[in-house]
Amino acid sequence: MFKLNLKIALRNLWRNKGYTAINILGLSVGMACCLLIFLFIRYQTSFDNNFANASRIFRVVSTWEYPEGIFRSKGTPRPLPPAMREDIKEFEKVAAVQHSSAILKVNLPDGSEKLKVNRAIFFAEPELFEIFNFNWLKGNPSVLNTPNTVVLTDTVARTFFGSAEQAIGQSVIMNQGQPLRVAGVLANMQPNSSFPLNIVVSYKTYRDPNMQSWGSVTSASECYVLLKPGVHPASLQAPISRFLKKYYDGTAPGKEGHLLQPLADLHYNADYGNLAGQIMPRNELYGLAVIGIFLILTACINFVNMATAQAVGRSKEVGIRKVMGSRRKELIVQFLTETLAISVLSLLLACVLAEMALPGLNSLFRENLSFSLFSHPVIFVFMVGLVLLVSFLAGFYPALVISGFSPALAIKNKISQAASGGMGLRRVLVVVQFAITIVLIIGTIVILEQMRYVRNQPLGFDTQAVALVSVPNDSLSRPRFANLRDRITKIPGVTEVSLCDAPPSSMNNNQSSFSYNSTRDETFQINVKFADEHYQRAFGLKLAAGRFLARRDITAEYVVNETLLKKLNVREPADALGKYIVCQGVKAPIVGVVRDFNNMTLRETISPLLLCSRAASYELLAVKMEGKAIMQAMPQVEKTWNEVLPEYVYSSSFMDEQIANYYESERVTGTLFKVFAGVIMFISFIGLFGLISYVATQRTRELAIRKVLGASTAELVQLLNRSFIVMVCCANLVAWPLAYLFVTRWLSQFNYRIELTVWPFALAMLVSITVTLATVTLRSYRAAKTNAIDALKYE
Repeated sequence: MFKLNLKIALRNLWRNKGYTAINILGLSVGMACCLLIFLFIRYQTSFDNNFANASRIFRVVSTWEYPEGIFRSKGTPRPLPPAMREDIKEFEKVAAVQHSSAILKVNLPDGSEKLKVNRAIFFAEPELFEIFNFNWLKGNPSVLNTPNTVVLTDTVARTFFGSAEQAIGQSVIMNQGQPLRVAGVLANMQPNSSFPLNIVVSYKTYRDPNMQSWGSVTSASECYVLLKPGVHPASLQAPISRFLKKYYDGTAPGKEGHLLQPLADLHYNADYGNLAGQIMPRNELYGLAVIGIFLILTACINFVNMATAQAVGRSKEVGIRKVMGSRRKELIVQFLTETLAISVLSLLLACVLAEMALPGLNSLFRENLSFSLFSHPVIFVFMVGLVLLVSFLAGFYPALVISGFSPALAIKNKISQAASGGMGLRRVLVVVQFAITIVLIIGTIVILEQMRYVRNQPLGFDTQAVALVSVPNDSLSRPRFANLRDRITKIPGVTEVSLCDAPPSSMNNNQSSFSYNSTRDETFQINVKFADEHYQRAFGLKLAAGRFLARRDITAEYVVNETLLKKLNVREPADALGKYIVCQGVKAPIVGVVRDFNNMTLRETISPLLLCSRAASYELLAVKMEGKAIMQAMPQVEKTWNEVLPEYVYSSSFMDEQIANYYESERVTGTLFKVFAGVIMFISFIGLFGLISYVATQRTRELAIRKVLGASTAELVQLLNRSFIVMVCCANLVAWPLAYLFVTRWLSQFNYRIELTVWPFALAMLVSITVTLATVTLRSYRAAKTNAIDALKYE
């Protein structure tokens, strides 16, 4: 029976080629986009799913509660892991991890240098590999109990030594003199992992002056725990409270706290981040899923509109089938088989389109998605489910309507449009379809406008033609910084060079408590940046009062920003000059006040800021150049750097590129909205073209009679256009409130944002009406120009 139904279905589809082509084109484009969205969501939701005991693995994170809000960090004090291991018995395992970077060298047997690289490294306790079941090719976690040992992944071992077997027992020189013995080799980390542990050094090798300091927290220090079986995270509230009372005296301006973050939250929580630096907020995944639903819904609406519009033309077929004994159930199966055939053909074309678009999607998201049914069988399951869903959504209602025709009326050709689903339903579906399109158009306009605003918003400092060159922070290289700076300053095109720990706007922020002109700490923290005397000119900072820092290697004076003074209720910048601040144990006077600048992204407000000198903390060389001289100056900067610091690895970036990276997710969102708004608009308007084509065909005789009675072509075009323009106007009225709710919520994440005006809504309305007019008028004009004699000669 199915074979017969399929054969009849294919014949009907071939007989109505235009109708079939429109439906297949719309469905295939919608399915292709849904496939791509599913591939991306599947990849993002697969992060960190392969670890055994994943439900019992948590990361300890830190919080500080201040009157103005809560400050969060994924870092913990360095003495916290051993203390938790000792005091909280509900933890089966506790492991500390320290993220850093180092210059690594591998020498040949004759002592000559084989390679020299600057790589991210992780100092980790062996318990980390008992919490996470990483695959060991050589060795086991116990090798990390010994100082000066290192574990490499298979790829790194091959790069350094040729193979995993040859790597064992070899030496890697870290930071110009510390030898590390290779004691183990790990299998390569999966790309969908928050743990890029390619080079792991034993934690006993790590040295830092703050190893016993509970008041020093850096985001580079993390702690992971494995709960004992049967222990629920909620039951740990009391043990953690006792732990906090034992190790924190409560005198700090912010109330310290620690929370347990589930492993399943690491990839999605932007408040904390992760070791891989890859975050995909769940809201963005939900947004993509909604867009996918919109896409497939729009394509299905096309199908329903066309099928119900064509129902009158198939009424005789239904009548004859019923007279010959077909039951309604069998007719429904027949029409659903036709829909299934169209869906399968659409899916095949969608797979081709998705494969062609996949490189572009990988480039946009900077991921490595694959369309492999064998590696990921869930993709095949999704495709089958998508075909069945589309077949049901697009085919069930038309099948129900068409199969319900009265045989007598059908054979007499007395089935009306009202009986075939009516224009009322089609009008509602067209309004829904256009409302979805208009919401996406408005969202696209607002997102692109906000991104333009972000790019052009004055940040309070100069971002153009400033190169940020990493410098090694050790006692061997530090004495050469002055010579390096002097030589780079003499390069033609270089206007200023400054040593600092971070540029004015940075995600690397050092928060600290402080006191102002008293012995009592203030109730909020300040952002501390370390910089030399050239920092102001290198970044174009403007002074509100006093002067900038003088030349010193250690902190002896402070420069603050206007926001700090406002929070301290100091009205005039000059009033703060000469007052003393105590920060991180150093008491020094305020010698200058700089105008406010954005020290983080435009999502956050400007922080209270303190600038001071500390040569031991400098990690960057900021090189300000003339815009036209960048191409000539940068090779000279690298050459000079390699001459002064030949044993280190040169790396650089530009300030404007770094700031652009802060808004990478918004850039991706804007691109997606442009693409998907265009796709939905394309699907909507090919459906609209098909619908007006069918309506015009059904009204050929009416148009001919009106033309014989004197109606002009313009009047006939206007007659056909009127109802569609009304539907588009109704769609705008439906879409505007929904779009307003969406864009206001999206904009609320930015402290600095555009003012929402009526023009994005008006422009979306203008675009939708213009494209509708163009689409409908094109087909209406052809119908109105038809020779009336040809339409009436058989009447």
